[in-house]
Order: sequence, then C-alpha cells, then structure tokens
Amino acid sequence: MRSNHSKYPKWGGASMSSTRRAVLRGAAALALTGLDALLVPSVRAKAVRVGERAPPATLVTLDGRRLATTDLLGHVVILTFWATWCVPCRQELPLLSDYASRHAAQGLSVLGFSLDTPERLPQVTQIARTLSFPVGLLDNSNAAGYGRMWKIPANFTIDGQGLLVDNGWNDKEATWTQERLDRIVTPLLKNST
Repeated sequence: MRSNHSKYPKWGGASMSSTRRAVLRGAAALALTGLDALLVPSVRAKAVRVGERAPPATLVTLDGRRLATTDLLGHVVILTFWATWCVPCRQELPLLSDYASRHAAQGLSVLGFSLDTPERLPQVTQIARTLSFPVGLLDNSNAAGYGRMWKIPANFTIDGQGLLVDNGWNDKEATWTQERLDRIVTPLLKNST
C-alpha cells in the first residue's frame, strides 16, 4: 500500500531548513524594528527630530498666498495641524490666535494647516476669519516631511535658525495651553523694543 505522504513536499529537507531560516529572519527583523513600525504610519515624521533642521513646509492660504517655512528664517514658526471637526483643535485655536497676535512683533509666525476636505471649505473659512494667523487646506499645501497626520491637534515649533524645538508627535498632551506656550515658545522670541 502506497503512503499519501508522497504527494506532499518533504518537510525535513533543505527546503524546510531555508523556510525556517526565512521565518526566523523575519521574526528577528520584526523584533528589531518593533511592532509599532507596522501599526504606526511609516512617515510618522522620522525625519522630524528636535535639534535638527525642520523639514520645509509650504502653506497655501485660503486666499492663494504661498508661505514657506524656508522664507521665515529669523522667525519662530509654529505649524499647527487642525480640523473643524476636532474639538481639542477648536478649543486651542483661540488661545493660539491670541498668543500669535500678542507676539507677532517679536518674530512669531503661525501657519494653520486644516485637514478638512475642500467640501468643508465654508466651515474652514468661517473659523479662519476669527484667527490672527494664515490658514489653508493641507490638501493644497505641502508639509510631507512632518508625516501623515493621523492625530490632531499636532503642533511643531521651529526656532529662528530653522531648527525644530518641539516635535508634535512626541507630545503626550498635544493641545496648546498658555503654560506650554510660555515654556516652549516664549523663550525663543526676540525681546520686544
């Protein structure tokens, strides 16, 4: 009587050994990179590191102006990523707007990137009218170096030399408060004369 095992590949030979090695290599690679490499977007701002040059970003405002971070050297720049449907974003925007207007003469520039879709432009425009800083849709702008925005609000602070001083991805409590602004941004501003 003939065995049914002859229909199947032999699992104890060289093919099993190389398959086992490939699986073990894959498991080792996963252990080295960490499981979060699979769960978190890969562009989660790996290039965004405090103390290093901030990735360039260009905001195309609702009225069509182009504002590039590279043109704002000498200014402290806050990039804020928000949406009309984000409650913490809507709560921080008035505080950030007030802070921006009080410190504009000291070299502060804030660029507001809305994650809303073009269909929500009327809502974005309504909120933008209440703010002291320029706003545009992220879809029309370029901030790719900061990663895919998957949690908001997300804020990044760039000093006058173009170096990142606060990485929004690392903030456990990402919403701006007066205390956070005073601790992170105020020391970077020029003395007003």
